[in-house]
Amino acid sequence: MRRFALCLALIALSAAPAFAQAYQGNWSCRDATTNRAGILTIYGQVYGWASRVANDPNSGTGTLTPYQDGVGFNDGNLRANAAIQAGRLIDDVNYGSALQLETADAIVMLCNPR
Repeated sequence: MRRFALCLALIALSAAPAFAQAYQGNWSCRDATTNRAGILTIYGQVYGWASRVANDPNSGTGTLTPYQDGVGFNDGNLRANAAIQAGRLIDDVNYGSALQLETADAIVMLCNPR
């Protein structure tokens, strides 16, 4: 019985990093008009946003909180200037997965893996 419990615990622990890393990497984002808006890079508990518009106040870095279905933006320019609160992982027909950036009221961008 102990062996079974130990094996079960090890399997659960080995799967945890897979959930945490599903959102990590570079994401090419499009706004509501489907124009390319910029690149979102997420690694660990930090993010970087590079807008396609020169001198955009939303560009910069910040911290985030990982969740099972995406991330929550804690601070940084995207949170302060664009009011983006969350990035939710969703299924995408073309890319397999996408990151949907949301404010409290609306979905503002859709990001696909680069």
